[in-house]
Amino acid sequence: MTSPIIDKREERIRSMFGAIAPWYDRLNHLLSLNVDRSWRRRTTTLVRPAGDGPILDVCTGTGDLALQYDRACGGKVPIVGVDFCPELLQRATVKIRQAQADRRITLIEADAQRLPFASDQFQITCVAFGLRNITDMDKGLSEMVRVTRPSGRVAVLEFSRPRNPVLRRSYFLFFRHVLPRLGNRLSRSPDAAYSYLPESVLQFPDYEALAERMCGHGLTDVTFFPFTGGIATLYVGWKR
Repeated sequence: MTSPIIDKREERIRSMFGAIAPWYDRLNHLLSLNVDRSWRRRTTTLVRPAGDGPILDVCTGTGDLALQYDRACGGKVPIVGVDFCPELLQRATVKIRQAQADRRITLIEADAQRLPFASDQFQITCVAFGLRNITDMDKGLSEMVRVTRPSGRVAVLEFSRPRNPVLRRSYFLFFRHVLPRLGNRLSRSPDAAYSYLPESVLQFPDYEALAERMCGHGLTDVTFFPFTGGIATLYVGWKR
């Protein structure tokens, strides 16, 4: 059966995430059994900074990946986080201040399709679980590549579909039936945000398909690393 076309207009996505902002972190950790934390740690391990240039975290949300990079760098590398949802950025501001990282991490309200930076600025441009939410994914990828400096890296951490048949069946059962009901009930989402989540993942390119899209935007040596049996995958490409 063909999945319905998802409404990914900027206004709808911004409103949806703004409405669930108070429950965003708690539900992400609960529904992933806290595994999402290890995925971000592995991202900063596999894509480690190689110099003193800044790092850009696109669709930063509440700042989890930006904070993880700050810890991985020992607070020695400036980090910029951008998101177009002010409610999520407000929560990121609080978390960053509590971590005493507000002098090292700068937050900017901006659309990933129109990044407010000059070209060739960042040694790493990364996004965690946000690329599939961009209205035009290719515009988002193009902008991420544009602002990355030559010999820098673009890293995309995103949900994917497990290839193991047994894990795939269990995953789909949870992802399509349990997660939407539980997430929508706990978050009281007026836009059924946790029904949007599985549909957006199922319609998103993964593995070789996403790696090919990244190559199409000028990245080379694109490699992907499946995490937890392929429930999430990290994609890394170099800007030459």
